[in-house]
Amino acid sequence: MKTLPIADCVWEIPPSEKPGMRVPARIYASQALLGQMDQGVFEQVTNVACLPGIVRASLCMPDGHWGYGFPIGGVAAFRADTGVISPGGIGFDINCGMRVLRTRLTEAEVRPKLRELVDALFAAVPSGVGAHGFVRLTEDELREVMREGSGWCVRRGYGWPEDLAATEGGGCLPGADPEQVSVRAITRGIGQLGTLGSGNHYLEIQVVPPDGVHDAAVARAFGVTGPGQVLVMLHCGSRGFGHQVGTDYLRRFDQAMHAYGISVPDRELACAPFRSPEGQAYFGAMTAAANTAFANRQVITHRVREVLGRIFGRDPRELGLEVVYDVCHNTAKLERHVVDGAPLDLVVHRKGATRAFGPGAPDVPAAYRDVGQPVIIGGSMETGSALLVGTAHAMEETFGSTAHGAGRTMSRAQARKRVWGETLIEQLGARGIVVRAASKSGVAEEAGFAYKDLAEVVEVVHRLDVSRRVVSLRPIGNIKG
Repeated sequence: MKTLPIADCVWEIPPSEKPGMRVPARIYASQALLGQMDQGVFEQVTNVACLPGIVRASLCMPDGHWGYGFPIGGVAAFRADTGVISPGGIGFDINCGMRVLRTRLTEAEVRPKLRELVDALFAAVPSGVGAHGFVRLTEDELREVMREGSGWCVRRGYGWPEDLAATEGGGCLPGADPEQVSVRAITRGIGQLGTLGSGNHYLEIQVVPPDGVHDAAVARAFGVTGPGQVLVMLHCGSRGFGHQVGTDYLRRFDQAMHAYGISVPDRELACAPFRSPEGQAYFGAMTAAANTAFANRQVITHRVREVLGRIFGRDPRELGLEVVYDVCHNTAKLERHVVDGAPLDLVVHRKGATRAFGPGAPDVPAAYRDVGQPVIIGGSMETGSALLVGTAHAMEETFGSTAHGAGRTMSRAQARKRVWGETLIEQLGARGIVVRAASKSGVAEEAGFAYKDLAEVVEVVHRLDVSRRVVSLRPIGNIKG
């Protein structure tokens, strides 16, 4: 498939390369990262370019790899009036996202108690397949969570009011409709609030390394004061609840497409017109799942504060355990962007991609409006993560979107064949990284060699100016499912 360089780190596949393509497919990557992308990425990003109502181009970020329907790292925007919504462009773990908390603690203070801290967090935040949280909900209460998101948690004492301002969309996306959620999804989700789950989800204690501050002014705006500062990062989503919502509507859309005369090059791209009854039903259910994911991360934040307060014998506020930001992956959001010089209402799908709104954007918290929205890019438990900031150029180039992580280079099965989980835990321990996990094989799946070079992914989005480097972080403690 002909992939042409059109600018530094920008590659394009023209519509002439595949029958049915309505727009080009655009991949953001260095030469090395492009070479690491599997053939599935090129097939999927061009398949997405065939969907009705797509505008400008089908995009793939530098962490892109093969996914379900869309590539992971895929971004596509569809006209709200004539375009579609597709569960394959959002993913099964709806609003799988990242949250970072800053602290006033230093690595020197945390190191002597690190193992005790990791053990306590592992006990307080259930992880692994089938984990159940400590918040007991009735079905009516779960529907309240679907509508209110993080606000429900704060109202119940599982957070601070200022947490909401530091969360994308205030921790509650508009349009949730619990009536469009199946009984099966409710059954799967009702006991999972406050749990990590499995796979690449984690709760991590991180430190700013000596050379970790790249933009001191923006770092200060984020509350990052310099090397040695300890932060806490968590990565999780809507768990079985969101998975069931995705499963339900993929089946429904597979049937509905025929009624609307829609054909797609891959059944995993099953879709419906956004304004159709089916499209609106899915949007309501998907948003309900997104709000439960916000609530999930909020309850985990509450547990983190409890544990650190107990371990260090100080009030969590005294420890400075404030949310820097909470950002979504795996959503479709109704947003207004300028296309061909005119504002247009779009349904922006971000599948394994994250929002990166620039300075002055109304939805950026007031504390960050002068510098831009914080962007969180997760790496592996070996290599660390990064804080970036959104840019005005991202609004023009990528619908305000950027990469979300390092991106896999091999399957989980391949990673398990290369290393034993117990061996990896021992190796990490020798490097000063304490790991507790519900599954040793799950640790092997997330080994650093299974991922792309995070620094190179960050370098690409920085060079493209769709997000800018602010702070690098390295792990010292990790809880995994």
